[in-house]
Amino acid sequence: MKSIADVVSASGLHIYAEIALLIFFLAFLAIVIRVLGSRRRSWDHAAHLPLEDDATSSTASHTRPNAREE
Repeated sequence: MKSIADVVSASGLHIYAEIALLIFFLAFLAIVIRVLGSRRRSWDHAAHLPLEDDATSSTASHTRPNAREE
């Protein structure tokens, strides 16, 4: 009885697994380069976003959008 590894290696389908691994590695490498290569200023700005007050968000929390006028 042949195992699944024998069947796949005999059919030549191993190239698809290698191509998928290569695509994943290239995508991972591109993401790492993008993250590490980004500017420090944009990181600082994004880090302080949750702490900033926004006038529209404070007024929106006091209004009920589904409230009916009676």
